[in-house]
Amino acid sequence: MTVLQRLKGGLVASCQPVDDGPMDRPEIVAAMARAAVAGGAVGLRIEGVDNLRAVRPVVDVPIIGIVKTDLADSPVRITVTVEDALALADAGADIIAYDATPRSRPSSREDVLAAILGRGRLAMADCATLEDGRVALAAGAAVLGSTLSGYTAETEGRHDGPDFELIAAFRALGGFVMAEGRINTPDLAARAMAAGADAVTVGSALTRLEHVTGWFAAAVRGAA
Repeated sequence: MTVLQRLKGGLVASCQPVDDGPMDRPEIVAAMARAAVAGGAVGLRIEGVDNLRAVRPVVDVPIIGIVKTDLADSPVRITVTVEDALALADAGADIIAYDATPRSRPSSREDVLAAILGRGRLAMADCATLEDGRVALAAGAAVLGSTLSGYTAETEGRHDGPDFELIAAFRALGGFVMAEGRINTPDLAARAMAAGADAVTVGSALTRLEHVTGWFAAAVRGAA
């Protein structure tokens, strides 16, 4: 069974704790990953080479690897250099996600994609628009993600929740469609599948305890 066949029809858990929070340690990320798989996740999205190295030996599901970098001169954060992509491949990622928007960054999206494919890994294009997906698919990306819709200047404020329209448009393009971004309830995950996703990635609602606690705390305060 191929990597994508293993992911199809299932949940991918994005095990990314809040940066510099109390859970932001490789051994805790590895424990999160094991717990997510025990709960039914068919794949994982892991940020950072050290975290990936900690997770890879303790799970047997496909892993989507990314490196996030904060740059002074670019809004692009996801796998911004060829070196990041190669390091993720060496650490054991089955799929490597990269920012597939046309925005400027240290290594072009084309070079990052070429590095991923050159190491024999599948590439996931984290997209904001249909055109991002069209370009990525033509260049060899295997997975189209709705990850960045709402998080670029072009798409900011377009949707309060998941971009179901983009998911449906990606379905029409072909390729493997990953719904990702603001999917924080089981109902939204099911709606993403109904819109045409092959799989769904959920992050904050599963692995960012600070965020989820904040949602409930705000609701309680508002009702007091």
